[in-house]
Amino acid sequence: MKEKLFILMGPTAVGKTSVSIELAERLNGEIISADSMQIYKYMDIGTAKISKEEMKGIPHYLLDMIYPDESFTVSNYKELASKYITKLNDKNILPIVVGGTGLYINSLVYNLNFAQVASNDDIRRKLESTRIERGNNYLHNLLKDIDKDSADRISINDTKRIIRALEIYEITGKTMTEYNKNFRLPNEDYDLVMICLNMNREKLYQRINYRVDLMIQSGLIDEVKYILDKGYDKNLVSLQGIGYKEIIMYLENKCSLDEAIEKIKQGSRNYAKRQLTWFRRDNRIRWIDVDCFDDVDDLSDTIQEIVIKNLYIK
Repeated sequence: MKEKLFILMGPTAVGKTSVSIELAERLNGEIISADSMQIYKYMDIGTAKISKEEMKGIPHYLLDMIYPDESFTVSNYKELASKYITKLNDKNILPIVVGGTGLYINSLVYNLNFAQVASNDDIRRKLESTRIERGNNYLHNLLKDIDKDSADRISINDTKRIIRALEIYEITGKTMTEYNKNFRLPNEDYDLVMICLNMNREKLYQRINYRVDLMIQSGLIDEVKYILDKGYDKNLVSLQGIGYKEIIMYLENKCSLDEAIEKIKQGSRNYAKRQLTWFRRDNRIRWIDVDCFDDVDDLSDTIQEIVIKNLYIK
């Protein structure tokens, strides 16, 4: 008998958090995060991590898993998330995977063999040294030379994914794109419902801009200072995330605060665009336009009906 799985995805700032809590309450669900930045401890404001108050008592998994200097691979994610999915199904609780990290979601819904390629610490250290010595541009160009499709898909600032793609090529002689084309087979383990929230692009960008302003007002600068004061290296993969690297530039007097804020907004808008492009590749995903609904309750009514109908929930 297949396990039930509901995945709620969407671009950053589209409103996944409030809808997921409402649906978890209605569907007897618990939430498994699919966000590659919210796994880090101490990084709360810049990742828009849900607060205890916002959770309303709904258990959440795969948040605050590791420290900023620890690594966490797609394989790690798949292993842990799969265990939670099984555990919740065993208790007749609906697992609701919520987030916007496409690779994390794909690791659950596809049999992605590249996730099974064991990591090689020597290769990673070599690539990380190259990055520190020669910069992100150089590393991204290395990837572009061997795998243009992956380079086009992966942000120049997403050093973790760039290094992983280069590592896979060094270990196997095959590009990540080749693995995706040849081994991207649907995972048949789950009775699956995937829903992606979307909205008018300009409205989404306004929400992103507002969220960034709110992050600054809520203390993002102090959060970054706190992490650096704890001795974490500014070149860590975690601190290259959108919102963190720009504030570090500001703290180092490499740009003004206004410039840093604009860079965060632009980076976040570009990220949202990449997320939507990624999600459109999977024709199993049902798209829901948030603009067509009056409020969270109205939106949740529609999603609840889809989930109940397709997962045969009583």
